Amino acid sequence: MRSGIPHDLTTAAALIGNLQRAQTEGRLEERLKQLVQPKLLIVDEIGYLPIDRTGANLFFQLVSRRYERGSLLVTSNQSLSAWGDVFGDRLIATAILDRLLHHSTIVNIKGESYRLKEKRKAGLLTRSEPYTQSAPAGGA
Repeated sequence: MRSGIPHDLTTAAALIGNLQRAQTEGRLEERLKQLVQPKLLIVDEIGYLPIDRTGANLFFQLVSRRYERGSLLVTSNQSLSAWGDVFGDRLIATAILDRLLHHSTIVNIKGESYRLKEKRKAGLLTRSEPYTQSAPAGGA
């Protein structure tokens, strides 16, 4: 479903990889300008994979550029207090969160993953069974 709002959707890993390539190729400024354009930028899976210091600095630059210019929606399975570990640096994490949390709405969703819930409903997992990579064919 399209919202009618110009937006872009990416994962944190893909976004940071893209920014690192642009930096290596001398096109970082151009890429940051492009990423400021959409009214809404959605960054999924922050904290799913570790982010090195270079990646953290690049993400900070993006957040700073978009700050009060365009909406940024981020998803993470990590608590905000764990973001120092996610970004490998508490100072950078604090600066990122300072900009993200100003004017923001936080939606904290608790409970089981909808993917796990569907597997249990289909009888593929029991309530006591943890989800593992050896789940039946068809994936999560």
